Amino acid sequence: MDLGLYTFGDLDAGPGAALVSPGQRLREVVERAELAEQVGLDHVGIGEHHRPDYAVSAPSVVVAAILARTGRISVGSAVTVLSTEDPVRVFQEFATMDQLSDGRVELLVGRGSFIESFSLFGASLEDYDALFEEKLDLLLRLDGGNPVTWSGRFRPGLTDAVVLPRPTDKPDAGEHLRIAVATGGSPASSRRAGRLGLPVNYAVIGGEPRRFAPLVELYREAYAAAGHPSGGDTVTVSGQGFVAETDAEARETFYPYWLRSATKIADERGFAMPNRISYEAQSQRHGAFFIGSPETVAEQIVTLHGYLGHDRQLFQMDVSGVPDGASMRAVELLGRVKELVDAELARPA
Repeated sequence: MDLGLYTFGDLDAGPGAALVSPGQRLREVVERAELAEQVGLDHVGIGEHHRPDYAVSAPSVVVAAILARTGRISVGSAVTVLSTEDPVRVFQEFATMDQLSDGRVELLVGRGSFIESFSLFGASLEDYDALFEEKLDLLLRLDGGNPVTWSGRFRPGLTDAVVLPRPTDKPDAGEHLRIAVATGGSPASSRRAGRLGLPVNYAVIGGEPRRFAPLVELYREAYAAAGHPSGGDTVTVSGQGFVAETDAEARETFYPYWLRSATKIADERGFAMPNRISYEAQSQRHGAFFIGSPETVAEQIVTLHGYLGHDRQLFQMDVSGVPDGASMRAVELLGRVKELVDAELARPA
């Protein structure tokens, strides 16, 4: 199984910490990605937010910087808010990075969990679903090859357009980008990803991740029914996690930063206020948070794999400005988690 991490470059100072500059945080993100490669992890994802408490608003720039500093690990967006982007420009950016990195870039598209980009780029929230559907259609047309003829509601049409560069020719994917769809877990999104033959990424923000098993089954059924080649129906699970030497250290270190982040979101959206009880409940064996020693986190991943059969798991480990030293150590220990998970999954059934 692939393991890795994703980040939005949180700028929140955290409890008792000094606010860091966007430049410092971005440099730390690149350094963590380099370490992730060194300890054997498989993927790094870079998110997109247009808020003062996050450093990353242009993920493709950060992805390019990481690709330039690494040589093996795959790097991608997490997510690109396609609804408020121009698919032609997105395709050109990622195809360029694909060429430069010899096929290591990935494009994860979604609607996003915040809405600031809509007003910023002149899009209407009333078109929330239609924008994504149309722009995903254009992106896939572009990925299908030149020339492209297309028309839609939200963007001028294309007639026999030649969009360059093309992605690098890959042994397993041909001259195509690695494009996946992110979802919070709706049946319609699962069916669409399967029907389109795209990998799917489930963002698990609460509850029990094993409850996604029916959605994974729905996705794989739709994939098979559409006649797509076997092996492309890959499933990623993304969520919060943190690794330290012991379970107690991991939970104590991560809690104040999680609480600050969760409280802010709850206040903005009218959710129930988080507390230590809810944190501990979500940190149990079947909870949404993967927090603990390498052995505990590895066991939790293997247990979830028994329900979902997923192919990749990614962790957000730096919420609300977790100190860089603790973040780097968590990345290093996640490499140990990778070793334990691989060994366990390799055992005969």
